[in-house]
Amino acid sequence: MSDILFKTEDAIFSYRVGGILIHNGKVLLQKPKNENYSIIGGHVAMFETAEATLVREFREELRTDIEVGKLLAVGEVFWRWGNKPCHQICLYYDIQLKDSSIPLDGAFRGYDEIGNERIDLDFCWVPLSDIQNGTVAYPTEFFEQYLTGTNELIRFVSNQLKEGT
Repeated sequence: MSDILFKTEDAIFSYRVGGILIHNGKVLLQKPKNENYSIIGGHVAMFETAEATLVREFREELRTDIEVGKLLAVGEVFWRWGNKPCHQICLYYDIQLKDSSIPLDGAFRGYDEIGNERIDLDFCWVPLSDIQNGTVAYPTEFFEQYLTGTNELIRFVSNQLKEGT
């Protein structure tokens, strides 16, 4: 099944989900080479549920099984994907590990594939206190609201596009 990812001459639209995995006061994030931390997840495939996407993505990228909990946030994220502006709708869920097949501290290697391109990733346990104190993790607008401890569903807009795009 193909991802819900539409590309035109001028722009890209993406439907993505992300998983928030917390352990001992740390969140598991991905870090592509030469980029900032971001939430682990992936594109939803046509006719696939958001929850099924998260289970699949964590199996593919980390080779681990998760259980998907409640929906934490809905985000509209605007950013540059290569040379095109991207409009992304992303759902963020609370998740739990079903097993302990990954390291529960520090960093470890993995990879993702987009199209036919392999992207090496570092997966890192980042203390939530580090994010509160300035460590950049995208989308920053999610973390700003999440770290307040709210129990409400978060809705945010993250616009990383410059004027005129």
